[in-house]
Amino acid sequence: MKRLFLLLASTSLLFTACQQESPKNEVIVMGMIHSGHRTNPNYDIEVVKSLVRAIDPDYILTEIPPDRYPQARKEFDELDTIMESRVRVFPEYVDAIFPLTREMNFEIIPTAGWTKPMNDYRRQKLAEIRNDPERAEDWKAYQASIQRGGEAMRANGDPNDPYYINSDLFDSLVDIRYQVYNELFNEELLLGGWDNINIAHYWHIEKAIEKHRGEGKRFLITYGSAHKGWFLRELKKRDDIIIKEMTPYLDQVLK
Repeated sequence: MKRLFLLLASTSLLFTACQQESPKNEVIVMGMIHSGHRTNPNYDIEVVKSLVRAIDPDYILTEIPPDRYPQARKEFDELDTIMESRVRVFPEYVDAIFPLTREMNFEIIPTAGWTKPMNDYRRQKLAEIRNDPERAEDWKAYQASIQRGGEAMRANGDPNDPYYINSDLFDSLVDIRYQVYNELFNEELLLGGWDNINIAHYWHIEKAIEKHRGEGKRFLITYGSAHKGWFLRELKKRDDIIIKEMTPYLDQVLK
């Protein structure tokens, strides 16, 4: 009888342990300003490095296309520089995140949905729309939305302030510009449309998070600041992650 009791108790404990939730991963989205990191004294490369150190991620999900990452990694490891044509346009990777791999233990995961054919088609199609007399009203509406968006950005904060760039207010103002762009052009730009490219980016992001589901790890997503709000809206639909704000890390580095 005693043996039966012990067996039942062990089985119950094992079942309870299996029923316990796996630890949730943490996700932080940091809006990047690309070339601005070389000119903005408030959000320069050293600030980016310090923020990454403060966040201390296990994985950094980057705006690097998966097919471009191996060459960039090879160049950095062997030549101490990056010449790969797509990756080198992002100072946050060339000057900050790749060099930080020498002092920190995180994995870079390339997650961008960008491709050269997509980019070439988008550029060509936008030029056609701009020069098409029958699309003059559409182009005028798009240009007006850019102006309204820029004015709203300047009226509500300092575009050079990393707190502002990484705020919900900033994300809502980005929508002023991209809503019109998306409504007018998303379908005809195919994979280069605003919703469509974000869907392509997010497919890779979600794939990476899903691969490490339940590990209790910390993910840092580093994309152009305009993408941040779109990603956060999708990430908030997940119940297996904890989304962490940038503010505590900005405070730690800048105050």
